[in-house]
Amino acid sequence: MNALYTLRGVTVRYGARTVLAVNELDIHRSEVLAVVGPSGAGKSTLLRLLNFLQPPSTGEVRFDDLIFTAERAATLAMRRRVTTVFQRPVLLKRTVAANVAYGLRLRGQRDSAAEIHSTLAEVGMAELAHQPARTLSGGEAQRVALARAMVLRPDALLLDEPTANLDPYNVGLIEQIIARLNRDHGATIVLVTHNIHQARRLAQRVLFLLDGREVEVADAHTFFEAPQDARTAAFVRGEMVY
Repeated sequence: MNALYTLRGVTVRYGARTVLAVNELDIHRSEVLAVVGPSGAGKSTLLRLLNFLQPPSTGEVRFDDLIFTAERAATLAMRRRVTTVFQRPVLLKRTVAANVAYGLRLRGQRDSAAEIHSTLAEVGMAELAHQPARTLSGGEAQRVALARAMVLRPDALLLDEPTANLDPYNVGLIEQIIARLNRDHGATIVLVTHNIHQARRLAQRVLFLLDGREVEVADAHTFFEAPQDARTAAFVRGEMVY
């Protein structure tokens, strides 16, 4: 399959400590890749690397035909092709619509009211377009954060625990949006999640990280039903893995 990201021999080190070591990883275009593992496994570091916020200490990250290394910084054009939605979104003290338009304005793009409305409609928030963002619930705020990312039409959408601390109803809404983005728009999505059931529901492939190392990456069916590594099998069974 055609890879959007290609990682080879990548490490991230803080002093003598290696927090991430990925020997070989391809992230395919138009796939949902779930990244799972216990706390401290390196999941957030991997997202920072994919968003060009954290340079690799060694190795190479190739994005399309562009290269990101310790010596070769990501360009602004590269950064603008990738968007991250965090677990706790920070919204401006403005209306819902103004929050969605903000990224477009930062990029010097003319924000179309029709485009903003249609994006809000995709996440079920069109009726609240003129509502102050500070009045939103946690689930509503997360949907606005998704709309703010979606309106930019990124090549890669990185999601860092997007449903943590949400009630089951809002978890379901967010998961429907993610699935629709991938199915209808062909978005490449990297989803970091502690929820193994969410990974099973949404991902085509799953990557298991442990102690900063890549243990196993496989299609979702194989990962959950026939894992090749004993540590993966233990994690899937819900056992504590260190």
